[in-house]
Amino acid sequence: MLTKRGRRTRRSVGAVLLVAALGSACAGPSAAGGGAGGAPKGPASPAAGQPRAEGAAGALEAYVERVRKQRAARVLAAKKWGLDKPPLEAPAPPRVKPTITTRKGFETSGEGLPPVFTTVPTKDKVVFLTIDDGAEKDPELLRMMTELGIPYSAFLSDYLVKEDYGYFAKMQKAGVSLHNHTLNHRYLPGLSYAEQKREICGMQDTIEKRFGKRPPLFRPPYGNYNRNTLTAAKSCGVKAVPLWASEAFPDRMEWREWDRDLHPGDIVLTHFRGKADWKGTMPDMIRRVMKTITAKGYAVAKLEDYV
Repeated sequence: MLTKRGRRTRRSVGAVLLVAALGSACAGPSAAGGGAGGAPKGPASPAAGQPRAEGAAGALEAYVERVRKQRAARVLAAKKWGLDKPPLEAPAPPRVKPTITTRKGFETSGEGLPPVFTTVPTKDKVVFLTIDDGAEKDPELLRMMTELGIPYSAFLSDYLVKEDYGYFAKMQKAGVSLHNHTLNHRYLPGLSYAEQKREICGMQDTIEKRFGKRPPLFRPPYGNYNRNTLTAAKSCGVKAVPLWASEAFPDRMEWREWDRDLHPGDIVLTHFRGKADWKGTMPDMIRRVMKTITAKGYAVAKLEDYV
């Protein structure tokens, strides 16, 4: 039987382990292959053949060891993929998602339409990585993002995606959310309401048919839209229209804001492109954007956790 002093000692050890575990989870990266970039969900069971430690202290010890191994794996992945530092760990997603409103200057006439925004209202030092269209289908991108545990969202156009639906199914299986970028990537304000509805709602139907889920987010090609665009999007289930605050290329970043910098909640745009279209591969682009994001002290979070 433990004395009072012994019980106090055990509780103290447990508290220290808990603090260490939580500190490691917040500061360290997630497991290679996690895909979502989130911290581990809880203590793991001891490995097969290992003696089971008793009580909460043993569970915490196993959890701390798991986090340590995950951090080490992500450091190795960062070196493998040519990053100066491992991506920073995103904080836990908010329990209540922030209220999204249309950015000033991006409004159209009409109330109750999906909000159009470039930045998510949050104090968390996070940004959101989004990739558009689907032209390049580089398997190295899937491996890189999975091994580094970087979350991202894909906005797809069917005229490009239909060349290889399987590629995007693998992406979805790895935890990536697939959203709407129209059937044919046309300039929407130049189309009638009926034509816009076909472009947007037709892509809603295609994503649901091919990937099993109707997407809540829609991005208009080139970032161009009018009231008809938003009305059509709302009619087929679109809840919000994220644009972007900056854009990533393999050789540079381009900025919407005057200060040419990142801000909490900024949405970063890039495209499925390869050497035929720009100066590098998709992994080259990810190296560029992640070096910028990490150097500025930001983590990449999952857009769908906030919107």
